[in-house]
Amino acid sequence: MKVQSVLFILAVVAASGLLGACKHSKREISRRSRTLRLFILAVVAASGLLGACKHSKLKVKKEIGLQLYSFKEDMKKDPVTTIQAVAKMGYSFVELADYENGKMYGMKPAEFKALCDSNGLQVLSSHKGLDVPDATAWDQSMAWWDSCIVAHKAVGAKYIVKPSMDDDAYESLETLKRYCAYYNVVGKKCNEAGIRFGYHNHDKEFTTEFDGKAVYDHLLENTQSEFVMFQLDLYWISKGGGDPLQYFQKYPGRFELWHIKDDAVVGASGKIDFETIYAAKEISGMKYGIVEVEPKVMNPFECVKKSLEFLNQAEYVE
Repeated sequence: MKVQSVLFILAVVAASGLLGACKHSKREISRRSRTLRLFILAVVAASGLLGACKHSKLKVKKEIGLQLYSFKEDMKKDPVTTIQAVAKMGYSFVELADYENGKMYGMKPAEFKALCDSNGLQVLSSHKGLDVPDATAWDQSMAWWDSCIVAHKAVGAKYIVKPSMDDDAYESLETLKRYCAYYNVVGKKCNEAGIRFGYHNHDKEFTTEFDGKAVYDHLLENTQSEFVMFQLDLYWISKGGGDPLQYFQKYPGRFELWHIKDDAVVGASGKIDFETIYAAKEISGMKYGIVEVEPKVMNPFECVKKSLEFLNQAEYVE
């Protein structure tokens, strides 16, 4: 039975109740009359809402984040005002790009978390990490990671992402495999603390090959999925000549984070088919999308704002 029919029947039933009230006092009739009028108004309002739903979707805030590297200099100069501006734009969470000596942007983790919390922003992830240590520096490196993980637990982060590799990773497959083994160890350490560890690409992972296979494939194949996830930068894979859809099919579920990025404003260049990429979101394993704008572009604030507007208007972005 259609909802409109049910509402009509309910209205008739209510009216019948009012007629029955005629056997009672005038005061009772007046009270029931008022009740019926309110009920009819509610029915009319509900019917109007149902009709409106056929023509337009209710606006629901999309969960989209921002990599704070987009505002590299502004975050150094005035993190409080910058965070307020990010929240006002409508972003839901942030990814950090500054962790030194136990602090984020010069603040203790609890202080920075309070700043974000007060502006309705979640600290989702952070770009940080050390390159592969040699045998003499291994213990020191692991101690650094322990401190890093404690600080990121305190700020509420769910992910720590290694933003790049040093040049030596691109010089030999043997060295690259050392990086992979190292990432497995660090990922296991992060897992034990309830944080996911991951790796973020640029273009060189796709333009450099060993044994006829791109560096990115070696990274995926020599790291354990339970310890290492990947943050796929959609801009850099495009620059490197890689195909996101092929990687999603070949390594399903590995790409928990995406960097949603373009030449400047997301979607403005027309070079990246975001709609087709988003259609494969499920198989990729994507859980969070994070906008990033290179801070060298003209007016990064305007670019970041327009990028969010583009994604909010895109029906394929949930």
